[in-house]
Amino acid sequence: MKATTATTKAVDKLTDAQAKAELERLAGEIAHHDELYYAQDAPEISDADYDALRQRNAAIEARFPEHVRPDSPSKRIGAAPVEAFGKVRHVVPMLSLGNAFSEEDVADFIARVRRFLGLAADAGVELTAEPKIDGLSISLTYSDGRLVQAATRGDGTEGENVTPNVMTMQQVPRRLAGRGLPELIEVRGEIYLRHDEFEKLNAEQAAAGAKVFANPRNAAAGSLRQLDSSITARRPLRFFAYGWGAASTLPAQTQSGVYKSFEQWGLPLNPLMRVCETTEEVLAFHREMAAQRASLGYDIDGVVYKVNRLDWQTRLGFVSRAPRWAIAHKFPPQEAMTKLLGISIQVGRTGALTPAAMLEPVTVGGVVVSNATLHNEDEIARKDIRVGDTVIVRRAGDVIPQVLGAVLDKRPKGAKPYKMPEACPACGSSAVREVDEKTGRVDVVRRCTGGLICPAQAKERLKHFVSRNAFDIEGLGEKQIEA
Repeated sequence: MKATTATTKAVDKLTDAQAKAELERLAGEIAHHDELYYAQDAPEISDADYDALRQRNAAIEARFPEHVRPDSPSKRIGAAPVEAFGKVRHVVPMLSLGNAFSEEDVADFIARVRRFLGLAADAGVELTAEPKIDGLSISLTYSDGRLVQAATRGDGTEGENVTPNVMTMQQVPRRLAGRGLPELIEVRGEIYLRHDEFEKLNAEQAAAGAKVFANPRNAAAGSLRQLDSSITARRPLRFFAYGWGAASTLPAQTQSGVYKSFEQWGLPLNPLMRVCETTEEVLAFHREMAAQRASLGYDIDGVVYKVNRLDWQTRLGFVSRAPRWAIAHKFPPQEAMTKLLGISIQVGRTGALTPAAMLEPVTVGGVVVSNATLHNEDEIARKDIRVGDTVIVRRAGDVIPQVLGAVLDKRPKGAKPYKMPEACPACGSSAVREVDEKTGRVDVVRRCTGGLICPAQAKERLKHFVSRNAFDIEGLGEKQIEA
């Protein structure tokens, strides 16, 4: 049995002031997660939960357009490039994609395309369909067929110059060959690692006493964004092209036709790409990819559909952060059952006590999971999670997977409800849930009252102080503090 997720106030029940306050909160929260994902390669929530935040933001903005913020997530892509790399301004912005989470969403997307183009409700709209690789987006600039620049997505407008590193990748051609080469073209694609190569890399890292990577995407991003190109050269990075930005000319009038030229020029393309003529065909392809997902040998998190005719793409154009002619049909989060062996308590820089699940190792989505977040004691109580339970773990590209709930019919006899410690495990000081004097509400977080005498708080405060988001002290980071 799956646990239910926490509820939030329905958008149509929000007051004007509540909507404004929540949009402010969501803008900050999404920006925080964008920084972790795009700039630090260290996400702390699942893709599904991130998508839920963006969906919530979009729904509130649609109902309260007067409160759309200048820094709204709906106007922003990714995160600012890291200053250690030179900045590159994309000639054509590297936009994100809108998401579809159900077959109904896909049907609505195709219907919107028809309406925008003024087509009949039953008119054919040819689409390309290809797996959505869970890797790192890259833009390769070719001038007269020669690779002259490589840049990450960054914030969509500016990315990081990683040209020397990409030059070491065997799968990225330094020169294009064949007919119809444009004078200039920005080839867009995804850099990724295969599962077997990821496991081998992690084994080598562990043997050398170096950091192991949480998943193939983090490994690919960390391998590409090295200041020492020789490290990148030793990593088995792979590349699939999926589109283009600026181009002096194009060799065809359809997406699939340009892809065919890409192959002739020597650019690697995903061989699973397919041209579909009906809604039923694209949905069948999505189901086919979902069934093959575990056996592909690399991570995908959905299927991307694009209107095949380029003249229609031009007419459809773009919204603030995504094209109207493409959409990503995401897979549902992946789940598995395992046993909850124990609950550990982590103490943060503000004294917050956060419970974490210690799990019997289980493979979820190609990654071995042994720890998961439990958020806070109210969540543990709401989900009625007890040590010894068989629990459902969800992962969707997570660094920190989540425990959804317990399988009650597998609960062992004598399993007792969990009780949060009332003393800090690091310093022994009282751990309390504060009460807001104005509202009378009890804080969901239990906090250590030790303050300056708590060694765990001191360590976490120091980590934050030297981090990129604070004083960004070069040469002093988490590893040095832990040592």
